[in-house]
Amino acid sequence: IGDVHGQTDKLRIVLQKLQRLPDYQDRWIVFIGDLVDRGPDPCSAIEIVVQLLKEHERTTAIAGNHELAMAAAIKLVNTPSYSDWEQRWVAHYGSEQTFDSYGAQFGDLDDLKKKVPDEHQQFLAEVPWSVEHPDFFFVHAGLNPNQSFKIQRSILRERDFSLNRPEWLCSKSLVHSLPPDDCPQVVISGHVQVPQVQFSSRKILIDTTGGFGGDLSCVLLP
Repeated sequence: IGDVHGQTDKLRIVLQKLQRLPDYQDRWIVFIGDLVDRGPDPCSAIEIVVQLLKEHERTTAIAGNHELAMAAAIKLVNTPSYSDWEQRWVAHYGSEQTFDSYGAQFGDLDDLKKKVPDEHQQFLAEVPWSVEHPDFFFVHAGLNPNQSFKIQRSILRERDFSLNRPEWLCSKSLVHSLPPDDCPQVVISGHVQVPQVQFSSRKILIDTTGGFGGDLSCVLLP
């Protein structure tokens, strides 16, 4: 499921369609990141995913740059002081909708943290940076074509918060780059809005809203 960005009406439609599939209980559901910011109800978007994690055990999600920014800004994860996620998230990420959805004063990070439920905080603090499948590799922005897949996979598994802007979550240049040659899986990513889902032999791009309109896309993989 592509970048949700608080668009809960669209997300509910996608989930209703999934739940009507005859093999729904056997399917894994993977959220590609960016549940929060820009759209009308980021709080409810996280709540839907948190509840789905309980009700449908084969559900997982990966962090987008917006989850990283929010988690770092309200100090749910430890990031370098020079990253300045507090200022960056408030000023540049469309976070006003996130504050509003939690009933917090815009820009007041302490107020927001108090109003984010414990389950949401735990989700934001623990959400992985990638999800691995024998045939597919899910990562929010993509992989660096010029770096070993094994090295990148190790950093993603570890979630190296010492990096200023982890490129696999934040870099727009990776979105349209092919995976490195030693990557054996098809890479699934979002992060940058595309007019429609883009399929190639090595990569699938699934963010068709960017939080700005358009349909929310869900790709059914074999």
